Amino acid sequence: METIINDRLAKRSSKKAAAGNDDEDLLGVLLNLKDTDDLGFTEIKAVILVSHMDMFLAGSDTWTITVEWAMSELMKHPRVMEKAQREVRKVFNGKGCVVDEASIDRLQYLQLVLKETLRLHPPGPLAIPRESKETVMVNGYKILAKTRVFVNLWAINRDPHHWTQPEVFEPERFLNSSVDFRGTDFHYLPFGAGRRMCPGMHYGLALAYLSLANLIYHFDWKLPHQMKPEDLDMSERFGIEVKRQKNLILIPAPYHPR
Repeated sequence: METIINDRLAKRSSKKAAAGNDDEDLLGVLLNLKDTDDLGFTEIKAVILVSHMDMFLAGSDTWTITVEWAMSELMKHPRVMEKAQREVRKVFNGKGCVVDEASIDRLQYLQLVLKETLRLHPPGPLAIPRESKETVMVNGYKILAKTRVFVNLWAINRDPHHWTQPEVFEPERFLNSSVDFRGTDFHYLPFGAGRRMCPGMHYGLALAYLSLANLIYHFDWKLPHQMKPEDLDMSERFGIEVKRQKNLILIPAPYHPR
């Protein structure tokens, strides 16, 4: 980290940076603050270390859990798997069978699958705790000042007042819908909302889309021991994260496009 900071300082001193360039990343912003405020190298290193740990650790766990649940739901619902697989192969067969991030936006149905997966299986069942600044009344409940509040994201995403057949995996429910997971729709909050929502959301989602697209493009999947889709155990193990109670075991068969 110190080498990176020193290299940036050397570039700044040898050649004046173009206007605005140093503000395009975190290190540039911090170095600009160092020039104007009393901000030392120790503080800069601490901010970079904490922010990167938050992003990568939060993003890494979320995408692995999400992909496992998405594959579970696809195996549980062969109709959805067939539709998602057909879309992915149609998009990438013409690109030399290379599944890359550049064409992920074209996978509209896969995006619906991920949205529905995140609704039923948010990586974290509870949002980061909040503390009320003052005494308030919420739906008839008195919440005193300095009360630590946990928001149950898992329950909100399955609330029958907002979702038709909330326990059913149905990606089409998001078709032509503006509901999104970026924290603006309060009945759908897989990553929380506000300034303290999951810092690894964008990183984790990019990996989830790319990983899932690769898995269903390059392989056809079967359940072991001639198990039927309806027999697949979808039990959850609750904790800081909601994972599968049992590991998902699948049999892959390589896909060879004609």
